[in-house]
Amino acid sequence: MDIVTAQEMYEWDRAALDAAGIEGKMLMESAGRAVADDMVRHIRKQDKVIVLIGSGNNGGDGFVIARTLLNRGYDIEAWQVVPDEKITGDARVHKEIFMASGFSVRPYSSLEKLMQSFQRADIIIDAMLGIGVKGRLRNPIAEIVEAANGLSVFRMAVDLPSGLPADEGIVDFDAFHADYTTVIAAPKMSAFLQHTRPYYGDYRIVEIGLPTRKLPPVNRGLWRKEDVRRTLPVRGKNSHKGSHGKGVMVGGSLLMPGSIAMAGRAALRSGVGLLTIATVERAISSISPYLQEATFVDMEEKEGALTGQATDQLSGYDGVAIGMGMGRTRGAKRLLEAIVQGVDAPMLIDADGLYHLKEILDVVKERQSPTVLTPHPGEFAHLTGLSIRDVLQSPFSCSREFAAKYGVYLVLKGPSTIITSPDGKQRVDVSGNAGLAKGGSGDVLSGILFAMMLQTDSLMDALGNGCVIHGCTAESLTEEKHSKTDLLASDVIEGLSRTFRTISSASR
Repeated sequence: MDIVTAQEMYEWDRAALDAAGIEGKMLMESAGRAVADDMVRHIRKQDKVIVLIGSGNNGGDGFVIARTLLNRGYDIEAWQVVPDEKITGDARVHKEIFMASGFSVRPYSSLEKLMQSFQRADIIIDAMLGIGVKGRLRNPIAEIVEAANGLSVFRMAVDLPSGLPADEGIVDFDAFHADYTTVIAAPKMSAFLQHTRPYYGDYRIVEIGLPTRKLPPVNRGLWRKEDVRRTLPVRGKNSHKGSHGKGVMVGGSLLMPGSIAMAGRAALRSGVGLLTIATVERAISSISPYLQEATFVDMEEKEGALTGQATDQLSGYDGVAIGMGMGRTRGAKRLLEAIVQGVDAPMLIDADGLYHLKEILDVVKERQSPTVLTPHPGEFAHLTGLSIRDVLQSPFSCSREFAAKYGVYLVLKGPSTIITSPDGKQRVDVSGNAGLAKGGSGDVLSGILFAMMLQTDSLMDALGNGCVIHGCTAESLTEEKHSKTDLLASDVIEGLSRTFRTISSASR
């Protein structure tokens, strides 16, 4: 499913008219009905519902929604919050249909009068402003939004809450705070940003009849369970351990053996055929009981941490993962640089590896084999020199620019994880929950991603699948066995077997 900017949504609407001949008033009728069909799942016949109607497409949708619900016997009170001369074009057509159907609309004259209706309301539906809003709200909509946000009612929004920007990078705004939003055709970029996502509440996307084969392509989309089922490699009857990847993980130290142990176990649980752990000799005894199926290579160490060159020990593998628990010593940095420069194989870099990477990004840029980086926003801010605030406000563009500049695949982790390829394609994973906000969760994700990388030819599929599998495992564990408080990264590893079993059985 595509994720669009405001401009891309405008282009889709234009394509519906130019390429398929779908007139705006017809599309508006389809959109309003689809929204009404979705919203009735949250509306009871005894509920008093206020529909706030503005100008433009959102307002036109509001007239269709109000008419549809009134026709079905719901208790609807429609309020037009803009002067009548601002209701033009297709929205004017649907206002006339609304009135000709025997219904009346109340014109906004003062907040005091509207508040009298608000006080009796159970639900407020926001159909005031659409995707073209820029800057802060002005009265009367500003005062209406402020009043609605202060009420103990269920607030619903059409497409996106009024006042909320559709795009990233905008922080100066006022917006309707919805409990639920019915998104039209495709989610907008702001549904995946930390500072704008809460305004949507829960949301659902409805299809409105756009000509999908005629729409301009968008290189940005959601990656979901059904995508995993469609693309997850099937293990052949005649396959063997060498068929599913031979990988080496470099990391761990005397004082931090757990990171590489969890990453390794997650990789094994995710189907990697052969796994080697390259770590300091004194850490092997604490890691090996946890990874009985892995082999080990003892690496040069200094004061309990990895150091040296040692790239000859890492040849012959289908892929390398590095960084988990390797430490932040100068020796670890030298080792990372040697491996990045000297090992010609697909590589995943995480954790301490990302810390050292900032000073050798030009070396990464010269690699011929694919490189995958898996930072959280703080690590990405360190890599780019941006502030964490800048990263969170514009994660799509920041990720795309960085991936293109250095030729890397970037997995920017968070509640909405953004996966970006060097050519600018982006996928977003929204699975998971707050139970993953624990130490070790990133190590487990890296192990899953590494295993996926070694088992498929498509890196974007591998990274998308790994992220969804990680998140869905946390979701199922907190539904059935754990709370978000007690869930551990190691619990997620042991829950992977059920996730893979469920996905495999559903895809047959």
